[in-house]
Amino acid sequence: MDRRIELRHLRYFVAVAEELHFGRAAEKLHLAQPPLSQQIRQLESILEYPLFLRTSRSVRLTPAGEVYLERARRLLLSAERDIHEMRQVAKGEMGSLHIGFVGSAMLTQLPSTFRAYREAFPGIELHLNESFSARVIAGLEDGTLDVGILRDGDQADMLQVTTLFSEPFVAVVPAHHALARKRWLSPAALRGEPLVFYPRSAGSRAFEKTMSVCEAFGFRPQITQEASHWLTILRLVGTGVGVSIAPACVQHLASPESVCIPFRGVDVVSQVEIAWRKGDRRPMIEHFAHLARKQEALHSATTLHLRRGK
Repeated sequence: MDRRIELRHLRYFVAVAEELHFGRAAEKLHLAQPPLSQQIRQLESILEYPLFLRTSRSVRLTPAGEVYLERARRLLLSAERDIHEMRQVAKGEMGSLHIGFVGSAMLTQLPSTFRAYREAFPGIELHLNESFSARVIAGLEDGTLDVGILRDGDQADMLQVTTLFSEPFVAVVPAHHALARKRWLSPAALRGEPLVFYPRSAGSRAFEKTMSVCEAFGFRPQITQEASHWLTILRLVGTGVGVSIAPACVQHLASPESVCIPFRGVDVVSQVEIAWRKGDRRPMIEHFAHLARKQEALHSATTLHLRRGK
């Protein structure tokens, strides 16, 4: 005989214990009485002690049966919860999602995406990690991250990458600079100016794309100071260390010491992208990607409406 206790044993036992009548319990379980009695005897054999005292007139629990009833109910409830949780995990409604993102994306609509995702899927625990695009890609490739928000990310064959939106570049100059009062600039105006910028190791494609803004006008800027955060870069520009070239969202960080000026005649744009491993079709990832695209579409529609309103 199979000596393993199964969930059906527990369900049958609880039904009989609650009814204290094999006939009524069998009806409740939509089961014939003889098989029910057989299953209870099998459970008692596995446990090696009787659960019920049976007479021709009554059925009652033994002391051991009373103790086991509490435990059987607890086990069944735990199993039901596990099944419910696994269904939620399968549907992307429960679990942990590790997201890596570039800091500048927090100056866009990414925070509203995080908020919308938390509200829509409160059972998902978000683990957020700020880093460079290169490190986010490395995290996706080694499996420590599930989703990445990149800026002009490098080519990665094992990743699915989708552009969320594009934005123009702007010049960042000290407030006391001769160019600070210009309404727009040609990149040529920055020729000979020292540049404050991210290290190339943060992401080679993003680095070279920024350099290409100036190369299209016949020069490559000389980086005289590196920094790892846009706030630091803008503050260094404000002190007169140099100028910089930034995605337009960095204007949200502008201080009285530095000025962001739009470029004219520049076709190059910076792209914010969402990435995950190819073949990873977990619903929680698909839900986040869908929400990110939805938030971007909403933001774009709102921005267009405001511009037309002007």
